[in-house]
Amino acid sequence: MTYRPLMLTSALALIAATPALAQEMNFNRIASFPVALNTPEAEETSAEIIAATGDGLTLVYSDSPAGVIGFIDITDPANPVAAGTFALPEGEPTAVSALGQTVFVAENTSESFTNPSGALHAIDARTRDVIASCDLGGQPDSTAIAPDGSFITVAIENERDEDLGEGRVPQMPAGYLVIQPLGADGAMDCAAQIRVDLTGLAEIAPEDPEPEFVDVNANGDIAVTLQENNHIVMVSSAGEVLSHFSAGSVSLEGVDTEEEGALTFDGQLSDIPREPDAIQWIDADHVVIANEGDMDGGSRGFTVFQRDGTEVFEAGLAFEYAIAEIGHYPEGRSGNKGVEPEGMEVGVFGGVPMMLLLAERASVVGVYDMSNPAAPVLLQLLPSGISPEGAIAISSRNLIATANEFDGREDGAAPAHVMIYEYQQAPAAYPHLTSAGTDSLIGWGAISGQVMAEDGMIYAVSDSYYGMQPTIFHIDAGQTPARIVDATRITREGQPAQLMDLEGIALDGEGGFWVASEGRSDRVIPHAIYHIGADGAIEDTIALPGDLLAVETRFGLEGITRVGDMLYMAVQRPWRDDPANHAKVLGYNLGSEEWSVIHYPLTEPATGWVGLSEIVAHGDHLYFVERDNQIAGAAVTKLITRVPLSALEAMVALGETPAVLEPETVVDLMPYLTATGGYVLDKVEGLAIAADGTMWVSTDNDGVDDHSGETLFFAIPAQ
Repeated sequence: MTYRPLMLTSALALIAATPALAQEMNFNRIASFPVALNTPEAEETSAEIIAATGDGLTLVYSDSPAGVIGFIDITDPANPVAAGTFALPEGEPTAVSALGQTVFVAENTSESFTNPSGALHAIDARTRDVIASCDLGGQPDSTAIAPDGSFITVAIENERDEDLGEGRVPQMPAGYLVIQPLGADGAMDCAAQIRVDLTGLAEIAPEDPEPEFVDVNANGDIAVTLQENNHIVMVSSAGEVLSHFSAGSVSLEGVDTEEEGALTFDGQLSDIPREPDAIQWIDADHVVIANEGDMDGGSRGFTVFQRDGTEVFEAGLAFEYAIAEIGHYPEGRSGNKGVEPEGMEVGVFGGVPMMLLLAERASVVGVYDMSNPAAPVLLQLLPSGISPEGAIAISSRNLIATANEFDGREDGAAPAHVMIYEYQQAPAAYPHLTSAGTDSLIGWGAISGQVMAEDGMIYAVSDSYYGMQPTIFHIDAGQTPARIVDATRITREGQPAQLMDLEGIALDGEGGFWVASEGRSDRVIPHAIYHIGADGAIEDTIALPGDLLAVETRFGLEGITRVGDMLYMAVQRPWRDDPANHAKVLGYNLGSEEWSVIHYPLTEPATGWVGLSEIVAHGDHLYFVERDNQIAGAAVTKLITRVPLSALEAMVALGETPAVLEPETVVDLMPYLTATGGYVLDKVEGLAIAADGTMWVSTDNDGVDDHSGETLFFAIPAQ
């Protein structure tokens, strides 16, 4: 079967179709917890699988790089507190589950792929004492506790060596399923452990099942995915294989399959095996799988089956399209698994069974109403940290939490976080910007410079991340969320323009635009100004003069604005002839074709660097965005400043000693950047000012590359 998603079946259209209760109630992120607070001595940390104690007051997560499980006190969920760690005896934690105050940790102690080993530990969450430990006989992956607390089940994956035999199964030894009976308070009788043979069931590699993910329903039935085998198995609490079936395959039309620096949803994929990772019971008779893919597949969505293997719903590309509409599509994964749905959780909120579907590469949590398993309804798309791996529903407290595994501190990105959300009677705080509702899909990301027209339309450019598809986006900020209603592709001689790094945009007063390209000489991208017609065609190019090119660096033009015949451009950082912490503001007279310059004094950086990200003329002032390159807890400087336009009368010709502007701070943006409960994003890059002085600010999401994908787009009243 081939799935062709309908464009009007967008995230917002689905929200409009949800029951009245779901419209009034929404999940909103209320806190983000950097897990490095629990392990400040560790060079790398992670938050992978997450659980909660029975009272819902403590979160527990696995941190494989640090070799610990971490605890977070969420007595006040909006103000989570580091509650310490438990270091594993020998290996790394692969999964964590909780029953009351007992925490079960699966530990991988394998010395090699061919000699796997592991253990299951029961730990008192209050004292951190080990209650009991049981040998598992192999390398564990996921764990799940029966709803009645009678047993815990463990998928013994015995994972393959991806560098051996082209990374394909079979690779011995075979994995299996463990059922560990539990007594009072989670006591484990290791001698009563059941090991369930899962070989001989799948068609792909029947001798090597590699079980991946497990879940248990209210009747004690276990569902387990064999990801590489593209198979699903149902097992009783006594260890009897009740049924098994193939996860099947999907053909897709209108999918982005190329990693070419453009969002092009026009490809096809035929007979792609689903290769599911996570599986969850919706009720006693239905399961849902996240079709991440591994060796050969991944259909970029999810599928619902009856327990006998009858398919009742296939999402096709609807989930991926909804993610693309909010700017989270990871173009760098187009040739592989797209948004990569992996983790999953099901909980009941307000009497509604809801599925949380984690898109690992898009850093998004999809919230679905699963009241009718044959017709899931997308309620929300929530922002997460980078690479959400696990989720837990704490229905008793109207909370959910996600564990986000990526730690990018070594490369200047955000640390790993646990995010906490509350189901509350309030509007959805995210997304701020969407392209939902257009006749054809408009994928977007990496929003940079912007400008507002007299009619209130905001025009914004995307930067070099989409170098094969430079675009001017038309944004209607009068809707909530703001909506991209059209996109003008920039062309050169009728073809998509290349070698551009758009960072600023201004109106030309005649229906066209002036855009600034930051430039990067080592990539043959020129520092330049381009005149763009209303149809997107490049009509003229203004190259920087030799005097400037002789001292340039890769940190070039970061904004452009027009006042009459004058174009003003902000240079991001000091060039080779500038004093420390001073950046150029350049002027270009369209009539005389003369260049001029003045200096902007940058704030002394606490860490890293501080530079200019935007320049906008409004009224009698010239406004700037000044920011450091720091993220999360390291961020300090995120400002909107201004100088009187009259100060630009002191600009001098190139080669003369520039005067220095005296900017005043108009807005400290730091409080605005945490308004959605997340950490501070580094790249504030867009500013557009309305006639009444309202300032519209946007952040650049780096094309979802080592980034949470979040784009903040918000208004600040006139100052």
